[in-house]
This record gives sequence, structure tokens and C-alpha cells, in this order.
Amino acid sequence: MMIKIKYIVLLLLAAWMSNACKQEEVDEKVQLPTNLQVAVSQTDRGLVTVVFSAQNANFFRVGFGVDGKVPELVQGNQASFTYRQAGRYTITVQAHVTENDFIKEEREVTISEAVFGLKIPESGFESPMTYEGYNLVWNDEFDGNQLSQDWVHELGDGCPNLCGWGNNELQWYRRENIKVENGLLIIQAKQESAGGRNYTSSRIKTQGRKSFKFGRVDIRAALPKGQGIWPALWMLGDNIDQVGWPRCGEIDIMEMVGGNSNGRDNTVHGTVHWDNNGTYANFGGSVTLDQGIFNDNFHVFSIIWDEEKIVWLLDNTPYHEIDIRPTGLDEFRESFFFLFNIAVGGNWPGSPDGTTYFPQQMVVDYVRVFQKE
Repeated sequence: MMIKIKYIVLLLLAAWMSNACKQEEVDEKVQLPTNLQVAVSQTDRGLVTVVFSAQNANFFRVGFGVDGKVPELVQGNQASFTYRQAGRYTITVQAHVTENDFIKEEREVTISEAVFGLKIPESGFESPMTYEGYNLVWNDEFDGNQLSQDWVHELGDGCPNLCGWGNNELQWYRRENIKVENGLLIIQAKQESAGGRNYTSSRIKTQGRKSFKFGRVDIRAALPKGQGIWPALWMLGDNIDQVGWPRCGEIDIMEMVGGNSNGRDNTVHGTVHWDNNGTYANFGGSVTLDQGIFNDNFHVFSIIWDEEKIVWLLDNTPYHEIDIRPTGLDEFRESFFFLFNIAVGGNWPGSPDGTTYFPQQMVVDYVRVFQKE
């Protein structure tokens, strides 16, 4: 009996050794993929697409170099990812035979601030410091490193009296979203929580400091972009605290409702709002760029305002006009102060969506007011 047991053990041992040898032979025959080809393309709004191929690959894993994530299994021969922040990223493509047997290639991709609208343009229209028949009566070139005493902040979300600033806007205004540097005023809208809101921004005004009745106004600025982004350079009547809105009158020198490159990010609006014998009234016009969007370059947004009319200009070219001589438009023969801001969301632009990148910024080079001699 003992001899039989030893014989069986020897047979089992021989069988195991035979299988082990066969497995080693199989392992030795595993061939890694070859000729891994990787092509990376980048389009607008941070979208990057990777196309890849390899010989003898059973599947691929791709990593886009964010949040420390390991390469993930993908279907087919391409993968896409949308970056939300500027930076330099390493894209990794692995071609696998088995989970543990693979080759890889890496590619570097740079996502620029320009993709998100944060690059400050180096070109654009400029207006003169003098006009025949006019005197320069006030200007702010935003020199130094802080706002001048001509400006004050409006803070919060308008509550309790005017929640959402009367437009169902989504931002919380605060001081920290303003900076002055290199001769520029920069207002940023950010996706962050404050005051129970999910977005922050800034709104400044010259109320009680500087106001004007008639003249030419030039404001040189580069605008933000994106769905739900609503920059404005505008004016309100000095008597707003006494008579309220719209009886005080409102002059929108420039508004843009962001969203895309066709009719939104490439179009600005000039509008007036007033009280027409107890009824709200408004009248506006718009102008669209022949090419590009208002985030690409600086432009000069202007009005020429006198006792008879208000004319809106883009880069010194008129595009809209209103006759203010009728009695019902008396609001526009009084003094007005300035407001600069970026709103987020609201009745007109709608809310941000998956295509909207934050932060967004409006960059103002100068504001100048000229009045007739």
C-alpha cells in the first residue's frame, strides 16, 4: 500500500511540473503590443481628443493627468477629456495584451489661459485722449494697485429688498473679485460659495462720487465669455434713491450675454430703460463683430449723449440711437453715475452650464468722460 501511495504522489508531482513547464512556455510566448501610435488634438473650450492604435493590443487605458487618476479603460481607439483649468498635463496611453502586460506612450498638452478667457489681449481698438469741441472732464486709467476714491463697492446678492438684483442673478458680490494692476481694472466671476450663492463676482459704482449730465463716454475693455456670463458697463440716474428704478433712468453703454460665438459672445447691446408715464419702457440696439468674439481683443464702447439724443458706438462706429426729446424721456436729461460688473445667470443670459468655464474676467483699460466746451 505504501508503494502505491508513493507512486501516486510521484505521478501527481510529475503532472504539476509538466503543467508548470507548459505555463512557463505560454508566458514566454506572450507578445507585447508594438507600434503604439498616439495623436493629440486640442479644440476650443479645453476639449482634448486622443487617437491611438497599436499592433497586437487587446485593449487600451488612457489617463489625462488630472487628480492623480490612473489610466482608465476605454472603448475603441480614441478618448476625449475637457480640462477645466489652465496648465500643463501629461496624457498617458497604455496598449495592453493582458492587464499586466502593456506598453505606453506619454504626450504633454498645454491648456492656455486664453482657452478660458483669462488671457489679457495685447491688441485692440484705442480711442484718443482729445476730441475737437470737447474737454476731458474725468477719467480713470486704473494706474496704481487699488481703486481710486471715485469708486465704491456694492456687496451681496441684493437681498432683502432686491434679491438677485432684480434679475434672478446667481452671484454674490464681494470686494475680493476686483484687482487693479498694470494699468488695468480686472473684475472676475468665480464658481465658489459665498453668502449662500454658488458664484462670486464684483460690482462697483461711482454713486455719490462722480456723476455726469451729457457728454461723450469712452470705455476700453476686453470682455469675458461663456453661457450665463453677463458683463455690463452702465449708468443709473443720481435720483434712484428718491424715485426708484426705472424712474431714475438707466443707460446701458454695453451689455453682453455670453453663450457661444454666434450671436452671444460676439454681440453687445446698448439700451435705455425708463418709466413711461407709470409703465416700464426700454429701447435697445446691438452690434455683432464681423469675426471673433469680444474676449479676443480690447474694444471701445462709447455713447455720445446730449440734450436731444443718445448715440451708441463700437470702436467709434455708431450702431444705435434714441431721440430723448419727448417729455416721457425726461430721465435722460439728468445726472447719471457709472456701474461696472459681471453678473452670473439671470433672466437674460440664463444659467451657466457644462460649457462655462470659471473664473471669467472683464478687463477695463480706461473710462473717459468728455463734455462740450
